[in-house]
Amino acid sequence: MNALLLPLLLAAPAQPGDDWKAAETKHLANIKQVTTGFVRAGEGYFSPDGTKIIFQAEEKDTGNPFYQIFVMDLATGKFTRVSPGAGRTTCGYFHPNGKRVLFASSHGDPDAKKHQEAEVAQRVEDAKKGVRRRYSWDFDPHMKIYESDLDGGNIKCLTPDAKVYTAEGSYSADGSKIVYSAGTAGDVNLFIMNADGTGATQITKGTKCYNGGPFLSPDGTKVVFRADRKEKDRLQLHVINADGTGEKALTTDDKWVYWAPYWFKDGKHIIYTAADHSNELARPNYDLFWMNLDTGKVARVTHAPGQDVLPVFSPDYKKVMWTSSRDGRSPTQLYIADFTPPKDE
Repeated sequence: MNALLLPLLLAAPAQPGDDWKAAETKHLANIKQVTTGFVRAGEGYFSPDGTKIIFQAEEKDTGNPFYQIFVMDLATGKFTRVSPGAGRTTCGYFHPNGKRVLFASSHGDPDAKKHQEAEVAQRVEDAKKGVRRRYSWDFDPHMKIYESDLDGGNIKCLTPDAKVYTAEGSYSADGSKIVYSAGTAGDVNLFIMNADGTGATQITKGTKCYNGGPFLSPDGTKVVFRADRKEKDRLQLHVINADGTGEKALTTDDKWVYWAPYWFKDGKHIIYTAADHSNELARPNYDLFWMNLDTGKVARVTHAPGQDVLPVFSPDYKKVMWTSSRDGRSPTQLYIADFTPPKDE
């Protein structure tokens, strides 16, 4: 689930001067903030025609401190809340036909409002004491995968019988399959099901860890994802065949945390998020990176003093969208920039 670690990412100390801005021009141009007016916003994905985005955001003054899912028209900036408005949500995604969207939500939890009130109260108490909580994701068993129209109408639960957390879903390029995560804390695996919710098949087996944030490759043959195989929350990147065979670790440096991988159009490169966690006394600063899967060669894309996470490409792969605090002090919002891929030299 690409919301993992996002809501309360800690800001890093600002870098001196504007050297980081110059460094980013190698791969990014015309950087624009596209979400405003939310307490925080992030994890956005483009519609198939590139004119809209779906994303998660915390609204102001609603009594619900958790993310909800929105669809925004990029030309006008007008947005519509898609999710019902109660409970937690995460991982919105467009169907390739552009007419339906996918997201995970716990709005069916009969105690959703109580959880909201408890979180609001906890934030008030934290503010009084000057406490900044370490973020941890709740693998809520009421979290289920839904699809709906772009305005939230005709909502349908695709995992109605699940007794465990089901979320982090995304469609295959042809719209026939959904890859997603399911399980309980410490034991979450990847599954692929038909787009109507039938025929679920587990593709990662008995690893007793977290496997999440999966995306099918453009040709539908592979899945890229993140997993904490060796140490809880110390995420590394992996790739596996869509039939569950041929799993391979893409990163192995356990001093770093890697997550949010997303495919480039050729199926041979990914863009992802990573940060050095080797110094427990230093605040890790996440940036975007690019990897050649054949050679393992890596190039850094962002250099901002704030957190840069959850990158995705536009349908024509000419733009990248990601979640960032940019200056290291502001709440996270979505940004879009023209993208020049690093050269495989």
